[in-house]
Amino acid sequence: MGYVAVRGGAAAIENAAQFSLVRRAGGDSNLLEPAQIRDQLHFAVDRVMGEGSLYAPDLAALAFKQAAGDTLEAAFILRAYRTTLPRLGYAEPIATDAMRLIRRISAAFKDIPGGQLLGPTSDYTLRLLDFDLQAESSARTREAVAQLLKDTAPLAPLPERFPKVVEMLRREGLLAPRPASSGKEEPLVDITRQALTFPAARSAQLQSLARGETGGMLALAYSNMRGYGSVHPVIGELRVGYLPVPYKNPVSGVVETIGEILVTEAEVISRIADDGGPAVFSLGYGLCFGHNETKAIAMAVLDRAIAAPEPAAPSEDQEFVLTHVDGIESMGFCNHYKLPHYVTFQSELDRLRNIQAEETSARDPLS
Repeated sequence: MGYVAVRGGAAAIENAAQFSLVRRAGGDSNLLEPAQIRDQLHFAVDRVMGEGSLYAPDLAALAFKQAAGDTLEAAFILRAYRTTLPRLGYAEPIATDAMRLIRRISAAFKDIPGGQLLGPTSDYTLRLLDFDLQAESSARTREAVAQLLKDTAPLAPLPERFPKVVEMLRREGLLAPRPASSGKEEPLVDITRQALTFPAARSAQLQSLARGETGGMLALAYSNMRGYGSVHPVIGELRVGYLPVPYKNPVSGVVETIGEILVTEAEVISRIADDGGPAVFSLGYGLCFGHNETKAIAMAVLDRAIAAPEPAAPSEDQEFVLTHVDGIESMGFCNHYKLPHYVTFQSELDRLRNIQAEETSARDPLS
């Protein structure tokens, strides 16, 4: 496929960019501030951070404003900015049982060590439009929030650690270990510095899925769960909370906590197909930035699906899954078709005209 550079049109391009400002800010309502987006549209901000592969709520909110609410475009902007940042080092491994939880549920067991914690969610309410929000009073809302926090203040603090639910299955020998894709010991891979190769190491699989596009991952996981695959998951545990980030001081060598990140973690359990082997479950794992339960569950399902030794569906083929879940790459490929294809289309047009002329000539040699 050949392309040629198109010259000219600079003024039109600049005007197009200006008109996008009119589309975003040309109305009569007050302009949104990034802080408002960060605090009140937190699901969108979390999604942009996850797909943009950069934990920066303020910058994600700014990108979301710049993109006028287009999460794909905002993630693109944020990931592009990420490439300009220096890499100072890698965090130390983090044990997620030390997560400062705001939500924790299990669909596998009613009673789990530490108990279930519903936390902030609309899962158990009807999806009806709340017309009261059209004229929401800031004072009344702030008062209601303050009262809720006041009522919960006397409650006993949560434990510092919650044991993993799946450990109960592991102790009983009901959870199969995860074999390496390549069948041998795998090194840690950083997909931001190394090209993705197949079979991909587990670290590369999880990194690719962690910054995958929520909708794309959901579609693939949904296809597997509906029957175009073999994963029939049960959520062993779903956690939302804050993880401390430990980092070894390069000068003193002391590991210090440099901050916290909000993450969502999902562990799904699925029975291994009965092929004459031991009757055990296997585990699918998902973890992503921010509060994004749909993505974490879809990631866990896909992680479990691509562990299949013999893929029976596209969602179980790791190369198919990992090369198609990145929203920025897929959006870029889709949108590149908006760019001029004058040469390639003219070539195709000439070819079709010649074929039709030859067919006409063959049918009627005297024409």
